[in-house]
Amino acid sequence: MTRPLPRFALALVALAAVAACQQEASEPLPAPEPSRLSLDDVRVHEGTATPSPDTSQARWRVAADGQGIDFGNAGAPPWLSLECALDARPAELVIVRHAETYPGQSALFPFVGNGMRSRFFADAVLHDGEWRWEARLPAEDPQTEVFEGTRDFTATLPGHGMLEIRGSRMPGEFVEWCRSGGQARLPTPEPSPTAEPSPAPTASAAPAR
Repeated sequence: MTRPLPRFALALVALAAVAACQQEASEPLPAPEPSRLSLDDVRVHEGTATPSPDTSQARWRVAADGQGIDFGNAGAPPWLSLECALDARPAELVIVRHAETYPGQSALFPFVGNGMRSRFFADAVLHDGEWRWEARLPAEDPQTEVFEGTRDFTATLPGHGMLEIRGSRMPGEFVEWCRSGGQARLPTPEPSPTAEPSPAPTASAAPAR
């Protein structure tokens, strides 16, 4: 017959178990082995500041699809476009800056000219395989009045310089066309800039004899 342990023996066993647990808890855990990451794994896309383009020869032209106007040099990709989302209710003016951007980026896109200043909130948008900056707002929004008139205006996108845009009737006419739901007359193209002729060489005087 097994004799039961005395009470003091049970107490000693319990104390020993508690002490063992405390010792295990006080022992430091082994440090995790360091992991190595390549720079390609942690690199994030950061926009590189680009200088303001030379827009001295740039003009507005009707886009190839007839649903917008582009600003840029003849035969070159545009820097800026105005488009109209006629399927939106009300119709929306889409301001596009063709410049490098990445998913999730956003910025304020200020325009100054024609006696006012407008700030448009632009987002990175993927359109036909191109990541571009887009600002959308109702065509009736008072901020779109910056395009009315024929004075020069500027458009500045942080990190991508300032566009100096020569005064033209085309932006205002296009905004009006968009407001009308495509019922107004589309703006007609502007004439392409012509190079100024070089001055004719002057005949040098004959040396005196």
